[in-house]
Amino acid sequence: MKLDDNISSLKIIRRIIAISIILGAILVAVVFASKNDLNYITIRFTDDTEISVVTAKVTVGEILEENNIELLSDEKVVPGLDEPIDASKTIEISKASEKPVVVAEEETNVTTEQILGNYVTITEKLVTEQVEIPFETVTKDVSQAGTDTTDRVLQEGQNGIKEIKYKVRYENDVEVQREVVSETVIKEPVDKIIQISTRIVSRSASYRALSGLSLKDRVEGIAPTVTTLNVSAYTASTCGKAPSDPNYERTASGAIASSWYTVAAGPGIPMGTIIYVPYFASQPNGGWFVVEDRGGAITNNKLDVYMDTVSECYSFGRRNLECYIY
Repeated sequence: MKLDDNISSLKIIRRIIAISIILGAILVAVVFASKNDLNYITIRFTDDTEISVVTAKVTVGEILEENNIELLSDEKVVPGLDEPIDASKTIEISKASEKPVVVAEEETNVTTEQILGNYVTITEKLVTEQVEIPFETVTKDVSQAGTDTTDRVLQEGQNGIKEIKYKVRYENDVEVQREVVSETVIKEPVDKIIQISTRIVSRSASYRALSGLSLKDRVEGIAPTVTTLNVSAYTASTCGKAPSDPNYERTASGAIASSWYTVAAGPGIPMGTIIYVPYFASQPNGGWFVVEDRGGAITNNKLDVYMDTVSECYSFGRRNLECYIY
């Protein structure tokens, strides 16, 4: 009975050894097959650095993706992304080739001046300029319909000034573009004001005869009082009234002031008094005036001559002149 038991045990042991050998062979075969599916790949980069990787992937693109390697826009790879790894087991990443440079066929005929002439020098500058702003002319018509009219300059026009800053682009020192960056008004323009009014042929009957006689004729035979008066000049715009005021240019006598005719005198010289001033003999009135106006600063030793414009008044200033009072 014991002999039979020993024989059975021996058979079991032999069976276990046989199974172990078979399993070992299978394991070796599996490991061998797995090793055959893996590749040892060298990846060489543009800067000549390289790394080694182990992969079971087949194509270049798959291997790079597996190792988180992305190509830059200016890089290329050999073999191509869709190609399988070749026998070299190497992936080369390098710079993409630049576009070929076209060289002149007849290099010997190209001069340095011609080569330099093909280059364009571009510069930009900020340029500041001052330009005039033209004044405008404003016309005020205060005349009565159907009457003879006359024009009078109430205010001389003056141009303004503005500063303009440009960005100017030059190509080979030649201006090709100009762009306004900013504009600054330095001086506002002053409008020129012209007034159209009814031409007055005859004035107030109290002071101006309707016979057409000149002032000189009216005082013929009358002996004047000769004296020296301090003479100045004024115009409508210096009297504190706006052109829109119905009393603009109207004198204290009620008549409309007229240049080279009207004067303002002190209260000691009656309205309608004719005065001759030799200094103005060359003027259109021949130096003859009529007192038609008063003034707060005009005393009996002063005389204020009515003129058309402020500039004429300033030009005349103030003078002591001989006067003949009739």
